[in-house]
Amino acid sequence: MGPGDLEKILSAIPEESAPELLSSLRTGEDAGVYQISKGLAIVQTVDFFPPIVDDPYTFGQITAANALSDVYAMGGRPITALNIVAFPCGIDLQVLEKILLGGHDKIHEAGAVIVGGHTIDDDELKYGLAVTGLVDPAKMTTITGARPGDVLVLTKPIGTGILATALKAGLLTEEEMGEAVASMRALNREAADTLNRYRVNACTDVTGFGLVGHLYEMANAGGISAELWAGDVPLFERTLEMASMGMVPEGKKRNFEYAKNVDLRTKKEDALILECLYDPQTSGGLLASVESSDADSALEELRVGPCPRAAVVGTVSEGPGGAIIIIHGRSG
Repeated sequence: MGPGDLEKILSAIPEESAPELLSSLRTGEDAGVYQISKGLAIVQTVDFFPPIVDDPYTFGQITAANALSDVYAMGGRPITALNIVAFPCGIDLQVLEKILLGGHDKIHEAGAVIVGGHTIDDDELKYGLAVTGLVDPAKMTTITGARPGDVLVLTKPIGTGILATALKAGLLTEEEMGEAVASMRALNREAADTLNRYRVNACTDVTGFGLVGHLYEMANAGGISAELWAGDVPLFERTLEMASMGMVPEGKKRNFEYAKNVDLRTKKEDALILECLYDPQTSGGLLASVESSDADSALEELRVGPCPRAAVVGTVSEGPGGAIIIIHGRSG
């Protein structure tokens, strides 16, 4: 569902006010957080979607990594997961077996365990997981804390929605989008561990709302403005080529309509890059608002470690909450 439609629906739902609830539907947090004791809270999230690659085991791994990402974005540690399956029972059951095995292996890589799930017969295959994690509330990272002067660090390239659309259209093979597949399968655990060693004031993972959509949520929730450098955002190989051929998913249009307060000051050659900035992502990287004095060290550690293509993609400033200026690069 598009973020704009979702926002309208949620605005009509009464907001929970339990004192133990540390998250809010209104701010767009990546996961729900419920405090158990002074130093302990549980983090809960859920995600599921249809296949975006052909190989069922790979699909299972990508889906699990995507579901786990919300816990990592909030500084948490996943402990359990429940499978969610919609499966056309006329398909070979070995397909489902491989999907579940992919999810199982990725959850175990994260140090968590599968504790059950629910399965229904459906016309369209869908798979996902509900994940529970733990976090110390004092060390939790949220979407609301970005401060003027912060630097925006992105840990993974973008373009998975465009490439997956090209795959479905037969313009790419799964092997040809290998970099993107490897990235989608990769946990954000090590990236989160690295960022947790620095002063990170806000963090979110980049998924279905696209880079601009998730930055808009961060800026809106934190009451700040942001500058995004289009030419500095890392893209997966062949993303621009596929975008130039019209392989842009429908969700891009919804994301564009959602991020309302965007001032485009880009150059003519940035037109295709802008398509990518609104591209819905699957199992994308973390977008962190980092204290400027820590940004270079954090970026260097990310690049020599789990995220070789991590990049600084913008800055945070004072101004109307949710306002975003997109320019070509840091020099304008």
